[in-house]
Amino acid sequence: MRLILTGVTGVAGLAIYRAALNDPDVQHVTLLTRRAVPSWAELPPNAAEKTEIVLHTDFKTYAPDLAARLASHDALIWALGKSAMGMSEEAYTELTYEYTLAAARALKDAGAGSADKPFRFVFISGELADPTGKSRQMWARVKGRVERELPELFIGSNMTAHVYRPAYFFPSKDYPEDRRNQRSVGERILDVTLGAATKALAPSFYTPLEQFGPFVLEVAKGRWPNQELFRNADMRRLMESFRSTASHGEL
Repeated sequence: MRLILTGVTGVAGLAIYRAALNDPDVQHVTLLTRRAVPSWAELPPNAAEKTEIVLHTDFKTYAPDLAARLASHDALIWALGKSAMGMSEEAYTELTYEYTLAAARALKDAGAGSADKPFRFVFISGELADPTGKSRQMWARVKGRVERELPELFIGSNMTAHVYRPAYFFPSKDYPEDRRNQRSVGERILDVTLGAATKALAPSFYTPLEQFGPFVLEVAKGRWPNQELFRNADMRRLMESFRSTASHGEL
């Protein structure tokens, strides 16, 4: 699979990138990003040979030649985003809704996918996102709007939309530099306290980062082609089944 990935400098994006580098089914990763992967990020030794970096500054505009290059891939995982805390609804809508839909339109117009091999657009949303637009939480309404309009955009095309709603997640203790560079001191304290409580008391609202990357890659590969929306509980159930099948050599 030839994969496009956005949001690589974030917690989710970096986890997905590492998983893609370790996945033999992913032959090539194109990082669509404003800036290069930070030097503190620990990566597998094959990163350079498997990766192409496309530095892109305006996520609302795609030149025809760039759109055509991107459309030659098999899938895109859209992990670009950030917390809505401290952001106006206008700014958050631009980042979360406008950027996502602009990329989707550019790929569609460039002819991504084919009848026998659809291009899969995987959008990383959030647990409690609300496609009805009735939520009192601004971020939930905006992400829900993407969830609602993305599949509609692809009607009649060779592209399919898939949405994953992760719950609470944070950088892995296996990568201490991630925690130091991606989280503030306060957030690191919260991750330790709230993370432990969520894992123990409300596991459906906790997303193990070691499952996050492999799961969305399987969605991008088309392992569950007929399912459009994946809740966090779906992810945990499907990954348990997938790993059980893999351990018995049935894949």
